[in-house]
Amino acid sequence: MRHFIRLIAAAFVASTTLSVSAEAQSAGVRAIQGWEAVGRLNIAGRNMCTGSLIAPNLVLTAAHCLYNPQTGQAVNPRNIKFEAGLNGRRAKASRRVVKAVIHPGYRHKWSSRSEAGSDIAVLRLNRPISGSQIRPFVLAAAPTPGESVDVLSYTVNHASRPARERDCRILSTRSETLVTSCRADYGASGSPVLQMRPGHSPMLVSVISAKAQMGRKRVSLATTFDRSLRALMRRAG
Repeated sequence: MRHFIRLIAAAFVASTTLSVSAEAQSAGVRAIQGWEAVGRLNIAGRNMCTGSLIAPNLVLTAAHCLYNPQTGQAVNPRNIKFEAGLNGRRAKASRRVVKAVIHPGYRHKWSSRSEAGSDIAVLRLNRPISGSQIRPFVLAAAPTPGESVDVLSYTVNHASRPARERDCRILSTRSETLVTSCRADYGASGSPVLQMRPGHSPMLVSVISAKAQMGRKRVSLATTFDRSLRALMRRAG
């Protein structure tokens, strides 16, 4: 994969502040059942990523979100806030993070050449979010090349309302990494890659890690789940 994909930014978090004055209305998000399980991660009041509720007290995101994009230093998890279902000025639920567990295979490289594989982390919230408020996403196996997926993300241009990119295609798979046709933007790190099936709740199949180029085409890289994810959840919970 490294022979034909050029990373644009592996440290995909927004390096700007969270105060964005104007943004477009997110189209199509409300059509997704249970979209409120997606939330913005406010990182020390300066940076942002996207995360997904996968248990009442657990959030899944990209591991590199736990590092300061300016210095490369690890962020104190207690300085992160998860704003689930943020839609304008109000979130469906807001919780502080108290613990973070990173995939054992992830090695942070403070450069644009960082690898996307194993770029996942599980965050524990200070209090569970009731299922009557928000239902966590169901985890599922990675899709195969040619299948269609959606991505929901908070980005520098959609900082307080999630953007939906629909009907992206899985272009290729290799080891722990998917290449998708989604064109995610800064802040989308950790965004859920969702497989949609009529009459069913969306299934969380991967997590956005970085944007890249395949030739002249903009693509995104996503990290898939292996057996260690359940172990991460046990350690975090």
